[in-house]
Amino acid sequence: MDRKAPVLGREELEEFRQKTKEFYAGNITKNDYKGYSGRYGSYAQKGGHSSMLRLRMAGGRLTKDKLQFITESIEKHGVKKVHFTTCQTIQLHDLDADAVCDIMAGAMEHDIVTLGGGGDFPRNVMAPPLSGTQKGEYFDVLPYAKKAEEFLLTFLDARKMPRKLKVCFSTGPANVTHATFRDLGFVARPDGTFDVYSAGGLGNNPKIGLKMAEAVDPSRVLYYILAMREVFLEHGNYEQRGKARTRYMRDKLGDEGYRQAYLAKLAQAETGEDLTIRVEPEEITKSGDGTEASGERILAQKQEGLYTVAYHPLGGCPDPSFFRRIFDTVREIEAVELRIAPDETVYIINLTGKEAREVLDATSDSARTPFETSVACIGASICQAGVRDSQSLLQAAVKAVREAGIAPDALPRVHISGCPSSCGTHQIGQIGFRGGVKMVDKKPQSAFEVYFFGCDRQGDEYLGDDAGAMLEADIPAFLVELGQEVEKSGLSYAAWEKDNRDRLLEIAAAYTS
Repeated sequence: MDRKAPVLGREELEEFRQKTKEFYAGNITKNDYKGYSGRYGSYAQKGGHSSMLRLRMAGGRLTKDKLQFITESIEKHGVKKVHFTTCQTIQLHDLDADAVCDIMAGAMEHDIVTLGGGGDFPRNVMAPPLSGTQKGEYFDVLPYAKKAEEFLLTFLDARKMPRKLKVCFSTGPANVTHATFRDLGFVARPDGTFDVYSAGGLGNNPKIGLKMAEAVDPSRVLYYILAMREVFLEHGNYEQRGKARTRYMRDKLGDEGYRQAYLAKLAQAETGEDLTIRVEPEEITKSGDGTEASGERILAQKQEGLYTVAYHPLGGCPDPSFFRRIFDTVREIEAVELRIAPDETVYIINLTGKEAREVLDATSDSARTPFETSVACIGASICQAGVRDSQSLLQAAVKAVREAGIAPDALPRVHISGCPSSCGTHQIGQIGFRGGVKMVDKKPQSAFEVYFFGCDRQGDEYLGDDAGAMLEADIPAFLVELGQEVEKSGLSYAAWEKDNRDRLLEIAAAYTS
C-alpha cells in the first residue's frame, strides 16, 4: 500500500484560523461553519462563542509524549473543560480561535490527528482499551486498529462520503467497542482471525450489524475497510443527512441485497492494489519488581507482576489538573501509557505493584461505585445538537444517591445521551436515558426517555426497551427509590433485576405516567 494521509499545512491552518474568526465575528453562518470546521475536528459550541477540538486517539492509546503535549496545552491555554468520549477521543472545550489553531498545529508534532474528527469522514478507529494486556483476550488487536486508522485517514481528501464512518475492533465477547453493531466491526476469534460485521449502529434507526464474513485473516482487514467505503459511496444517502448512515442502506437494499452489494465491492477490492498488511505484536518486555497491589480499581495484567489502574472521572470529564497530576506521576515510569475506554474510563497500564499504588493515589478523585461510572455525553449546554444537559442530570443523580446512602452495588452504571444520537450509548445500558420533552398540562417540560435491559455483550446484544418519558427533575428520585428497593433485597442490581423486571417497570411507571 502506497497511500499517504493529508497533512495540515501552514496555509490551510491559517485559512481555518481566519474562517473561525470570521464565524465569531458573525460573517459566517452556524451551519456553513459547521460544514467547514468538522473536517478539522472542531465545532463551535452552543451559543457560537467558543469552540471544541477533538483529538483522535486510535484505539484510545495515549502515550507519555501525547500526554505531555495535552498537559502543557491545557496549562498554556487555560483549558477549563475536558471530556473523554465514547469513541475513545479527548475533547478540549471552551477554546477561542487562537487556542484551537495553536493546539491543532502542535498536535501534529506529537502524532495526534485532528483531521476527520468531525464531518463526513472516517472517525477514530476503536479498540478495547486493555488490548495486549488483558487476561483472556483472544489476541492483541491494537496493531490492526492503528493500521486501519492510517488507511482511513488517506480517504480524507478523496471522494466525499455521505456521512461519517465508524470502524472498530474487539478482542472477545465483552464487545466493549460494540464491534457487532458499528458501521464496520472486526470481532476477534479464538483462532486468531476476525469475523466481520457491517451496517450496524446506535441512535435513530438502531441496528445490530450483519455478519459479512467469518475467519478473516487479520492481514486482509484493509480490503474489508475499502469495500465498506465503496459500498457506502455507491448506496449511501447523499440527499437526506438524517438517513446518511450505513445502517440505512439495509432499509434501501434489504439485508441480503446489502450483503451482496458489500461482497461485490470486496471482490473488486481484492483484485486491485495490494492492501495486505503485516504487523509485529508489540511485546511488553517490562517485568514486575516483586511488589504487589490490589483494590477495586487495580487489575492484574496478563504480564506477570504488572498491573493496570482504572480511573473514571464523573461523566468522563476530569478536572484539567488531572493531566498534570498523572503526567508528573508517570513521567519516569517505564513503558507506562494511558488507554481511553468507550465507557469514558481511562486505564493506566504496565505498572509494577509499587507504581500502581502511586497511580492509585494520584487518581483518588475517581468514581466510587458502578453507578458513579455512568456514561454521559457532553450535553446540551455545550453541544449544538444537544436537547438536554446529560452532565447536569448525572451530577444531580449522583448527589441524590450519595445523600441517600445507597449501597454501592444497588444501582448499575447508567448511560445518558442528551439527544437521539446516542453519544452516551443509552440504547445498550441496563438503564439508559435520552434527552427529550414531556408535555405537562400542555406545556413542554425538560425530560428524558428511559430505556431498560440494553446489553452490548457479543451474542446477547439487545437494544433497550423504551419505557416512556421521565421529567428530568424526577430522575434522581426514581434512581434513589430503585436503589433502596434493590438494597432491601440484599442483592446486587444485576442479580435483583434478573428476577424483578416487572417490579422495575412498576417503579418506573410511577415516574413516566
